[in-house]
Amino acid sequence: MEPHLSTPISLALTLTVLLVLAQIRDSKSDGYTTMIYKGCAQQAFSDPTGTTAQTLASLFGSLVSQSSKVKYYKATAAAGQTNITALFQCRGDLSGADCYQCVSKIPQLTNTLCGPVVAARVQLLGCYMLYEVAGFTQISGMEMLYKTCSATNVAGVGFEERRDMAFQVLANGVVTGHGFYKSSFESVYVLGQCEGDVGDADCGDCAHTAIQKAQVECGGSAGGEVYLHKCFITYGYYPNGVPKRSSPSSSSSSSSSSSSSYTTSPSSSGMGPNAGKTAAIILGGAAGVGFLVIIMMFARNVMKRKNDY
Repeated sequence: MEPHLSTPISLALTLTVLLVLAQIRDSKSDGYTTMIYKGCAQQAFSDPTGTTAQTLASLFGSLVSQSSKVKYYKATAAAGQTNITALFQCRGDLSGADCYQCVSKIPQLTNTLCGPVVAARVQLLGCYMLYEVAGFTQISGMEMLYKTCSATNVAGVGFEERRDMAFQVLANGVVTGHGFYKSSFESVYVLGQCEGDVGDADCGDCAHTAIQKAQVECGGSAGGEVYLHKCFITYGYYPNGVPKRSSPSSSSSSSSSSSSSYTTSPSSSGMGPNAGKTAAIILGGAAGVGFLVIIMMFARNVMKRKNDY
């Protein structure tokens, strides 16, 4: 009688393991597509013939198609009497597949969140994309677009000294790393990246400016993110050890930048305080489903054995 019972149970356990692995894989990929902020120009573009919208859609398609091959890509296309320039960049530590998955989310988000405007930028956790119609007012590469600071304050425990040393390592790292660097120093995780066409020296200057803004804006916060026009930095303090995948502020305060031509704002779908519990919930839910399946298999076999008698 034992073989009748072991086969369905083995099958149920196998299905449960596959379900867990699939859910964890999806959760890992989805993390990079978490939205951080959006920036939309206040001026809409005039498009009576639909030419601008068609050109922009074509540019989006070109960027998405390149995202599985490169981490940064910039292109310009003619739209009637004007040009549109667009680009994307993925974090330097993303695989080609993760980069593609991240970038492919942005065109629809841009259309939904900003509509037909002369410039837009959407920043996800793992990538960003922007476009500008020729003639759009340019802003400084050092201008702060968005920042967020952890609600947890750890001032007075030697944190500032550790953070500042980690920042110094980061400022040097983005230069020697040619635009991307991540590391940890005495429980402080840091990551920085500059736009793909920024030279090493300018990247160092941009990162230094972002670091200064983080020190002033976030103070003793345990984590923070500062996004300038041409670079961004993030940091997080983990006294119990830096997790495998770090993202600083799960509970945070944030602010955005606005001007007469361009307005940025945080996403309502940003990271929440329970983001780190996702894997545990998935495992618990999958295990529960698996256990239920096993119980049902067992009951069915018991009934079958009774009927055999």
